[in-house]
Amino acid sequence: MRVLIISPHFPPCNAADMHRVRLVLPYLKEQGIQAEVLAVESEQVATPMDPWLALGLPEEVPVHRVKARSLSWAKIPGLGLLEARALSALRKQGNALLQSGHFDLVYFSTTVFGLHVLGPEWQRKFGVPFVMDYQDPWVSDYYREHPEVRPPGGRLKYAVANWLSRRREPNVLRHCRGITSVSPAYPDQLAKRYPWLKILASNSAAVTNEVTKVGLNHALPALVVPFPGDSRDFDRVRQGGVSQSVFDPADGFKHWVYVGRGGADMRFAMRAFFSALRQLREAGEEDFLQRLRMHFIGTSYAAAGHAQKTIEPVAAEFGLESVVCEHTDRIPYSETLRCLLDADALIIPGSDDPAYTASKMYPYLLAGRPLLAVFHEASSVVKLIQKAGGGSIVAFHPEESLAAVSQRLVDILGRASGEIPHIVLDPLAFEPHTARLQASELAHFWKQCLIQD
Repeated sequence: MRVLIISPHFPPCNAADMHRVRLVLPYLKEQGIQAEVLAVESEQVATPMDPWLALGLPEEVPVHRVKARSLSWAKIPGLGLLEARALSALRKQGNALLQSGHFDLVYFSTTVFGLHVLGPEWQRKFGVPFVMDYQDPWVSDYYREHPEVRPPGGRLKYAVANWLSRRREPNVLRHCRGITSVSPAYPDQLAKRYPWLKILASNSAAVTNEVTKVGLNHALPALVVPFPGDSRDFDRVRQGGVSQSVFDPADGFKHWVYVGRGGADMRFAMRAFFSALRQLREAGEEDFLQRLRMHFIGTSYAAAGHAQKTIEPVAAEFGLESVVCEHTDRIPYSETLRCLLDADALIIPGSDDPAYTASKMYPYLLAGRPLLAVFHEASSVVKLIQKAGGGSIVAFHPEESLAAVSQRLVDILGRASGEIPHIVLDPLAFEPHTARLQASELAHFWKQCLIQD
């Protein structure tokens, strides 16, 4: 079976939405899948670069790169987005590849959802079906349900983009052969948004009966698979040649690390963390806090020098300015892994959005460091840690008070005078979440999508 994978952000691009493809590629061949990747030239993508990412790619997988319009088009409102700059070039190269008649399926694995419109076009022209990967929602109701939260790019820009997405998504879904999703909530949301759509859950009991009710006229198989983990990434980092300059692990301080975005939706989890630390201080753990340094790294997607800090202001509310260091700029993925390995402990604040599934979760668990996370009780992260271990999890529900959640954190931290307990990851329980197993799941799902009526 031959699959053309559309992944515009591809190594050495250091973008979050290329990791599923990057991680499963080395294992697809053993599943009988011949994969090729269609991507954009890295210098024309507005993301940081990390050459280390490209070194781990399988040499036998062809990667076709196209030249998009220059980044200088970003000066023109609406034309700086990758979907606007790359659509024409990707269409042309995709036409040439699919014209050969060698491909059985097209798989869109990118959060640049505007490019998914090529799926119905290619299916009509070449008879090749396509599958979509929902790493994020294409259409989100989060900001409508939380009007107090300012959407990225501002309300006007977001409103225009949201209007366009709501017009495009149903047209693409009507022709789609199946979807993969990082969260069980996304297929649920699709079925509720489009009454004509019937979701056929595949290997995911979390998709409720409500979304598979009879009488709907378009069936869409859905496979829920969060980003996988692969210990080989850490093996490569441990072999040497990768360093980080965020903190010195040998300076005598206790370094707690979080690498990932910040934002208003994580404010509740962050306040719970900081409230717990303040309570420990008031209970006499001042010496521990004097030795503690908490690093929040890569908290903004904004260009260097234009980012706004979202963590340090919250820490200041609790008198923890001397403890918290926020580094808004993103760092290369290889340096992220080095930071995780160098840390004394890892912390993960979750979103108040129940659909949020942190794509960074598996690397955190595989790093083998003491770990403490705060997540909405409906997040798939909660069940994962409860099943596989690897860390401590505090789950909250929307109506719960900050005091109640922070007290549970105090209970965990107070057992060891402020230290985060080290809980070993169960390798057998974690095995279904590895890249090799996910490659097997994806291969099986793609074949299912091809034989459906």
